[in-house]
Amino acid sequence: MRFLATTSSTPGEIRAALTQGNSLDLPEVEAAVREIVQDVRRRGDAALHDCLRRFSGVALSDFAVSEAEFAAAEAFVDAPYLAAVDLAIENVRAFHETHRPESWSMERDGARLGQRVRPLDRVGVVVPAGKAPLPSTLLMAVIPARTAGVPEIVVSSAPAPDGSANPYTLVAARRAGVDRFYKLGGAHGVAALAYGTETIRKVDKIVGPGGPYTVLAKRAVFGQVDIESLPGPTEVLIIADDSANPIWIAADLLSQAEHGADSLCILLTPSESLGRAVAAELERQIPRLSRQETVRKCLAAHGWTILTRDLAEACALANECAPEHLELVVRDPEPLLDRIHHAGAIFVGGYTPEPIGDYIAGPSHILPTGGTARFSSPLHVDDFVTRTSVIHYSRECFEREARHVIRLAEAETLDAHAAAIRVRFCSGAGCGE
Repeated sequence: MRFLATTSSTPGEIRAALTQGNSLDLPEVEAAVREIVQDVRRRGDAALHDCLRRFSGVALSDFAVSEAEFAAAEAFVDAPYLAAVDLAIENVRAFHETHRPESWSMERDGARLGQRVRPLDRVGVVVPAGKAPLPSTLLMAVIPARTAGVPEIVVSSAPAPDGSANPYTLVAARRAGVDRFYKLGGAHGVAALAYGTETIRKVDKIVGPGGPYTVLAKRAVFGQVDIESLPGPTEVLIIADDSANPIWIAADLLSQAEHGADSLCILLTPSESLGRAVAAELERQIPRLSRQETVRKCLAAHGWTILTRDLAEACALANECAPEHLELVVRDPEPLLDRIHHAGAIFVGGYTPEPIGDYIAGPSHILPTGGTARFSSPLHVDDFVTRTSVIHYSRECFEREARHVIRLAEAETLDAHAAAIRVRFCSGAGCGE
């Protein structure tokens, strides 16, 4: 972790520490992704088989996971894992059921207006399976979609070198009610979901994180299907005062650093003694980790302790960062909540570390990254429905408002729009001439 202080560092230095940069500015990868996507679009299953051999080193007779594979996965995992998955499903479902969108209507002087809310027909979820399999991500996407009423949900996740799918992810998929699980990852998996092939039906929306190939493929197919976001490297920003336990703060920073060398890990504190204690604790904890090389690279490149004048300044800097995850570990966190305007999720108090949200709390952990929390939100049930406006005018309401429509249409020089109103005031041959 490197140190900065708002009293001595320049605004540019502070801003650079708070910003990840554009993780999708990869021209060579983008060109390769376009080629893969177009190949799958043209050749369908044949292209998918070629991609599997090229990127996963496997040949599969069927992309879909069989019932026998699901059964074997269920037999492989232990009872504590099953209990954890079941609790996660229960909590995520309970949270999202509280704000399921519904159709509505209103009356206004002879007009009936409203919206019809309908779930999407088919949703595809991409689930990482490379550096770390993420069955939790599957749950955080599938459960909100199912709660919204989506009737068909499929998953795409890369196979292991032996052609198998991760058993923990398979069990999560089965218990969450996934309809079909495809052993396809990366750009080719996204393309298969977006365009369909001989054996895979195209979906209406693709959600879920992934590496650059997956994310750039989502960007390439957007418009053919919807996507929820273009997720980048994970981020955690912790606002803490001298009441915080440095052992806990260090552990929370490391929990995100292990995701990858490009993760963003920031501590904002007015307490220099806490900052120094956390730095020492990081060095003590890192050797215990299985991913310590990744963690060290992350902290060297994107790990920062920023000493602030006070907690108010820390909140202002947090809003400038707009992080994916924000922890408030201070004596009295509640008053600071109103000062946090931009964050994907806020974790309040010392007993709410970020992994609580990753796995079990209830809100989806698929969150805006790269500063996009300034204008976007966590994945939720609203992401899996469409809204259709319904407008019904009575004759009296039409006649009362028609002249205003005509005047607005004339201002836009759209004569046919105005004529479509005028014609209703007359009848018979020649009307509207």
